[in-house]
Amino acid sequence: MVSEDEVEVTVCIEKAKGLKNHEKDNVATVFGAEAPQGSILEVVDPAGLKCSYAVLETIPYGHKIAIEDVEKGEQITKYGESIGIASEDIRVGQYVHVHNVESVRGRGDWEKREGAVR
Repeated sequence: MVSEDEVEVTVCIEKAKGLKNHEKDNVATVFGAEAPQGSILEVVDPAGLKCSYAVLETIPYGHKIAIEDVEKGEQITKYGESIGIASEDIRVGQYVHVHNVESVRGRGDWEKREGAVR
């Protein structure tokens, strides 16, 4: 218990981290803080393995970083599930978002395409 004369201090240092949610994922989610371009992001997988990635573009908190190279047309996987298709080549360390991913969820037109991933 803290008396009126004492002050309890907690020091928090903002540092971005990444979380790979499933072993099949090719992206990780940035948390803790924004990951600035040129920084190194530590990503932890479900088994506790830590890997470091060079951040090629600033990635906002809660957004995704590529942890594998993904070619245009290939599946983007998060939580072990397809969340979209790369609309351009994506390199390890790049920001993964709507500018380089086309969503396939809830799209009836994708089911009609040959070889479409659902």
